[in-house]
Amino acid sequence: MAVAAPVPHRAVIEHLVRQAVYSRLGKRLPRTATAPNPLVVNISARHCHLTEAAVEQLFGKGHQLTVHKWLYQEGQFAAKETVTLIGPRSRVISNLRILGPCRSLNQVELSYTDAIALGFEIPLRLSGNIAGTPGAMLMGPSGFFQMSQGVIRALRHVHLSPADAEFYGVRNGDALKLKIGGDCGITLDRMLCRVDPGFKLEVHIDTDEGNACNLQPGTPVELLK
Repeated sequence: MAVAAPVPHRAVIEHLVRQAVYSRLGKRLPRTATAPNPLVVNISARHCHLTEAAVEQLFGKGHQLTVHKWLYQEGQFAAKETVTLIGPRSRVISNLRILGPCRSLNQVELSYTDAIALGFEIPLRLSGNIAGTPGAMLMGPSGFFQMSQGVIRALRHVHLSPADAEFYGVRNGDALKLKIGGDCGITLDRMLCRVDPGFKLEVHIDTDEGNACNLQPGTPVELLK
C-alpha cells in the first residue's frame, strides 16, 4: 500500500512561491536564499498561551488541548480550543485561539489595533516578560479565568538555529532588520534574534505589521544586519 508523502508546511510553500516569482522576473534571489535554511515570514495573529490550570478552569477538569493545526516551529500548534477575551469596559474578542502546548504562565498577545478596540493600553514586551502588564478576563465553555497580568504586544522577532545565527552574524538577543518588498514595501527595524538549536528560521510579525506591507506569499523578503 502506497503511503502519501507529507504535505509541506504552508510557510515552506510560500517560500517556494517567492523563489518562483524571482525566477520568473529574472531577478537574483535575496541573500537569504543562500542561507543554511529558507527564510520564512509568518504573521502571528492575536492568540493566548495558557497554563494547565487555566485550561482546566476554562474547559473542565482534566481537559487537554487538541491540535487544530501544527505550526512551523517543531512541537508548537494552534489548538482547536478558543476563548473569549473580555477587556476594559466589557469589550470582547471572541474565538481567541490558544496555542499549545501549555506553558508555565498565562499570556495574551494582541496587536495595537486589537488593544485599542478593546480599550487596553498594552506594553511592547518580549514573550514571557509580563511583570506589570495589564490583566484580563477569559471565558470558556466551563467557566471564567481571571488573568492578573499578561496582556502584551509581542516584540517582532526571528527564530534562528545556531547555523542561521552564524550565517547572519548575530547572537541571541541581537537585532536584525527585515526588508519587505512589493508595492507597500517597508523595512522593519529591531527584529529581536532568538537563537536555539531546536528553532527553524522564521520571522514573526503581527497583523498590524503584515497589513501595513500587504505581505503575500510572493512578496520578497530579506534579513539584513
